[in-house]
Amino acid sequence: MPGQVIAYRRVSSVDQNTTRQLEGRTFDVEFEDKASGKDTKRPQLAEMLRHIRAGDTVVVHSIDRLARNASDLLALVKTITGQPKDGGKGAALEFVKEGLRFSGNKASPTDELMLNMLGAVAQFERSMIHERQAEGIAAAKARGAYKGSKPKVTDAQVQEILARVQAGEPKAAIARALGISRETLYQRMKAVTAASA
Repeated sequence: MPGQVIAYRRVSSVDQNTTRQLEGRTFDVEFEDKASGKDTKRPQLAEMLRHIRAGDTVVVHSIDRLARNASDLLALVKTITGQPKDGGKGAALEFVKEGLRFSGNKASPTDELMLNMLGAVAQFERSMIHERQAEGIAAAKARGAYKGSKPKVTDAQVQEILARVQAGEPKAAIARALGISRETLYQRMKAVTAASA
């Protein structure tokens, strides 16, 4: 019996969408994360790894959608394609954009080299982005133009939140309604409460 064909898609934030990733292809099962690729702590990635069985094929749009640093990338490829007796899943892994495919059978030396090189490039790009961000913030601070990020919740919204909490509405429901995380809600409530104490 042939294994399942599984899609894994990832974007970095909730306001991005994955429609262009793996467009026009159909899959038996699909997993999608809206989270940074800086590490492997992603809920749908973990769920996909639990779901995979020997003989399945995991399809990812590009290497940087699976991992943004070389060590995570190599570890994930080993987990997905490794033999079950060695702790792997025994599945195949395909990167569409790069045209690379790995399976429990030994990958070609060229594919192995490409994987290592592209993983290193993704890690380098991520480091360069952080460096440019830090330089930009330092330059803006030097000009007196850096104000930091704007609060996601206005003071008026915090007052509304406090009233709703006092009325007995669950904080998780309020956070969902405002489109913010519970952590942001708690931080803003704490800041306003401390300021008024």
